Amino acid sequence: MNRLADVFDTTGRTALIAYVTVGYPSIDATLRLVPLLARSGCDIVELGIPFSDPMADGAMIQKTSHEALLNGVTPDVCLDVARQLSGEVDVPLVFMSYYNPILKKGLDGFCRACADSGVSGLIVPDLPPDEGGELESVSSAYGVDLVYLLAPTATDARIRLVAGRSRGFLYLVSLAGVTGARAALHDGLEDFVDRVRAVAKQPLCVGFGISSPEQAVRVAKVADGVIVGSNILQLVEQDGSLEEAARFVRAVRTALDSAE
Repeated sequence: MNRLADVFDTTGRTALIAYVTVGYPSIDATLRLVPLLARSGCDIVELGIPFSDPMADGAMIQKTSHEALLNGVTPDVCLDVARQLSGEVDVPLVFMSYYNPILKKGLDGFCRACADSGVSGLIVPDLPPDEGGELESVSSAYGVDLVYLLAPTATDARIRLVAGRSRGFLYLVSLAGVTGARAALHDGLEDFVDRVRAVAKQPLCVGFGISSPEQAVRVAKVADGVIVGSNILQLVEQDGSLEEAARFVRAVRTALDSAE
């Protein structure tokens, strides 16, 4: 199992993190897409576990999650997909899941299965750190990093709390809202990252709304990692060969490397 910290300790570059919904548009597509993204320059891949009420997600990820559920994708299917992928790619895999599927399987059973499947981390957008102590303890016992999210509306006290609890990296939400490609990023993004940087020791990765190489470069000037998701899924929808998604990732990777 690849450790998240190794990405930031050894690569010497801004981390590029991609999100994909497991099972969209099919399991076969996911098994082809993730290695392609890794070869195209991604340093970490988030595997989204489909959920019926994805409250933090915008229209594109909601759509892909719904279609994956119709395809019969369950948490156990996602674990099997992760197991297959971990044997094919060298980049860390992270599950993005809402808390209900984890709770239904049981915290110990889920975290043990994650470790067995080669999953390095968990991102649970509807689990606040105030209520995450049990999952933190169980996931840590299996060597799985629990990554918390921080919104730009966070108070200084909230930033201190999350910075003291998140492992692997801190997921900074670029705007107050849901996921989805945006034409422009929030004007206060740099100030938000600076506020967190003053407190946190973990790498800072920014997601939500990043849809172009130019936006990724702006984020990279202040953060340690850039997270892209909805735009990749839109390109997958438009081009079943997956080449457009790979071309976009290569363009982002090139832009990030050129800016450093």
